[in-house]
Amino acid sequence: MAVMCLCRAQAPASQQQQPQVKVNVLNVCTPSPDEQKEIASALAEIPRKPAFSADFEVDRGRSVLDPRANPLAMAGSGAITTDTTAAADFVRIRHDLTGTTYLNVQYSFSRDSHQMVETLVFRVRDPKDLLQVSIEDSASSVTSVITMLSATTPTSRIKLERFGKSSVVLARCSASSEGTPPDQSAYEPLFSSASTLLSSYRALLGARRLIPEELARIGGSPAPGALRKTTAAPRVK
Repeated sequence: MAVMCLCRAQAPASQQQQPQVKVNVLNVCTPSPDEQKEIASALAEIPRKPAFSADFEVDRGRSVLDPRANPLAMAGSGAITTDTTAAADFVRIRHDLTGTTYLNVQYSFSRDSHQMVETLVFRVRDPKDLLQVSIEDSASSVTSVITMLSATTPTSRIKLERFGKSSVVLARCSASSEGTPPDQSAYEPLFSSASTLLSSYRALLGARRLIPEELARIGGSPAPGALRKTTAAPRVK
């Protein structure tokens, strides 16, 4: 009986040692009214005529992505050949802000063989609840860089990162295999405001001139695997 009593006493302890898993599900297609207000408030705080400090930064590079390093990507995309790699060229422009809620703004442009992505990030100066706001749009790489930078591309994603809370996200959603796309007409004012901000800061930061110039400099570097794929020229006897 003593042994059985000991086992019963230990059972709850072993159950308590199991880690608790908490999953946050973000409703990115149809955020709640309160979340819509948070997005609208964060966008309204972004200065339309910013005052930049003397501090700024421009950097560029190439990121080589190996799908084999991400098991989730491999599972989602099916079979992947062993020599498959993807490379994305990127340019980032950062400027510090003065006299505003936000500390700095960073504009980034990335391009791979499939698409081009613009991301505009505003980091809060004194973060208490909100940490940063990001606005993103994208276009097919069939379009030229200059064409994309000259157009007002519709925003595809707005994200608020918060301190100690889950993020608030609004994203354009297409039709799923189960039915029609969700009605997002109520969120068009938010998407429109974000698109205007991205287009405006693209001009304020000189992205239309800097991005093509910096990408051209990256183009002078050898592409990943270029030497491996190049066929050796025959020797002249």
